Amino acid sequence: MTDGVIDLTEAVGRYAPLLSCRGIKAGYGRNTIVRSFDLDVEAGTVVALLGPNGAGKTTLLTTLAGLLPSQAGSVAIAGQPIKPGRPAAASRAGLVLVPDDRALFTSLTVDDNLAAARGSHGTSADDVVAAFPGLARRRGVLAGDLSGGEQQMLAMARALMQDPRVLLIDEMSMGLAPIIVESLLPTVRRVADEHDAVVVLVEQHVGLALEVADRALVLVHGEVVLDRPAAELRNSPEVLEAAYFGHRPDRRAHG
Repeated sequence: MTDGVIDLTEAVGRYAPLLSCRGIKAGYGRNTIVRSFDLDVEAGTVVALLGPNGAGKTTLLTTLAGLLPSQAGSVAIAGQPIKPGRPAAASRAGLVLVPDDRALFTSLTVDDNLAAARGSHGTSADDVVAAFPGLARRRGVLAGDLSGGEQQMLAMARALMQDPRVLLIDEMSMGLAPIIVESLLPTVRRVADEHDAVVVLVEQHVGLALEVADRALVLVHGEVVLDRPAAELRNSPEVLEAAYFGHRPDRRAHG
C-alpha cells in the first residue's frame, strides 16, 4: 500500500492459493478411485481430509506426492505445476508426505533418520527435535526400538527437516492412543502458522482433527461431498455424520 492506495498485485499474491489441484483423477491401472478432485488452499491453512475407510484419501495423498501417477488433472505449488508421477519433483517444490506406515529407516538412529531427510535450507535437527520433547532424549536410539508415538514424532520431525511448503499427513493416529494424538496435533497447527505452510491432514479422530483445522473436506467414493469451515462442523456433527453416508448438503464453495 502506498499513500493509502492498495497494491493489487501484492494483495492478489498474498491470497493466491499455495496448493492448487484441478480435476485430479487417481487410482490404480484402469481402476479410478478419486474422481475430479479440485482444491485451492492458501498458505497458513490446515485442511482436514475426512471420510470413511476406502473413500480414496490415501490414494489422493499418494498421488499429490507424486508416488502414484495421476490419471488426469494437475497439481501446482504457488502457481508452478508439478509433473505427475515424479516424487522428486514434488519434493523439490516443497510437497512432503508423512505416510501412514511412517516409512522410517528402522535400522538407523533418530539422528541418522533426520540427517537423511535434511533439506537444502540447512534445517537444524536441534531446532526440529525441540518441537518433540519426547524425542529429544531418544536421539541415539534406533528408530525400530522407538514406541509407536515416538516413531510418529520422528516421522513428523523428518518431514519438517525438509522445510515443507505443503505437508501431507496420512493417518497420524494409526495405532496410537488418542492422548498421544492429541499431544501431536498442536505441531500440525504450528507448521501452518509459523512456516506459512499448507497442511492436509487425513485423520480418523475427527473431533481432534477439527480442533486444529481451518477447513474440512469429506471424501466419499472418491468425490468431495462436503467442504466447510472446520469451526462450523465442530458445532454441526449431524451434518458431518450425514456426509459420511454420502449426503450432499447445500454446497457452499470455500473462498
